[in-house]
Amino acid sequence: MKVLLLKDPKDKDSGPDPYIKELGSYSLEATLIPVLSFEFTSLDSLFEKLSHPECYGGLVFTSPRALEAIKICLKEKSKKEAWSKSLKQMWNIKPTYVVGKATASLVEEIGLIPQGEKAGNAEKLAEYICSREKPNSSALLFPCGALKREVLPTVLREKGIPLESLTVYQTTQHPDLQESLSSYFSQQGIPASVAFFSPSGVKFCLQHIQKLSGDLINQVKFAAIGPSTAEALQGAGIAVSCTAGSPTPQDLAAAIHTALHPH
Repeated sequence: MKVLLLKDPKDKDSGPDPYIKELGSYSLEATLIPVLSFEFTSLDSLFEKLSHPECYGGLVFTSPRALEAIKICLKEKSKKEAWSKSLKQMWNIKPTYVVGKATASLVEEIGLIPQGEKAGNAEKLAEYICSREKPNSSALLFPCGALKREVLPTVLREKGIPLESLTVYQTTQHPDLQESLSSYFSQQGIPASVAFFSPSGVKFCLQHIQKLSGDLINQVKFAAIGPSTAEALQGAGIAVSCTAGSPTPQDLAAAIHTALHPH
């Protein structure tokens, strides 16, 4: 049985994509189609803020892209030196809150210690932060995307915990998306399951998939990586067959396997 994964492939250097591998262990043949492109913005402003840890109570990351923005900053020799000589240590005295394992491992790559990664989504991370931060303390710095959801900022605002958001990337549709989808459907046929990994993935892909599947769309099991993606699918009138218990290859593969073999 075929599964279509609407996500970016894992970095080329780090071996096979874990989602493809995990689905393969259930004898499911998975294919990845990249959905999103990212443009980084405000990088000077980002590093300026990172240069003043004394002004903040800690860091918040809800996406791997925000860390990619920091890594781009650190490619510059002088910035890399400043980071490794003193800034990294100064930030490590403060908490670095993250959603999910992928973001946590990128935080570790830049030398910081992540916490809250088991939260799995913005709602739960917000609760976790509220249980550890005092109202009206120094602001937490939140590098994020232009399409960020308002869940985390809203919860923190209600609890009086200051958060300073800085948009460091824009999300756009991958230039080859339509062509990739058309050629997948013409060569492989209609997949047994389609997995979405973000609300923007739903926005950019769903109509094409509906068009390419035609009357057979009702046979497709739609899977979501988490609650916000499931909500986006439901909002578009799609019945969601399964949502991963947490955003990991293991949980998503198990959920899809169960949806495809309900007995």
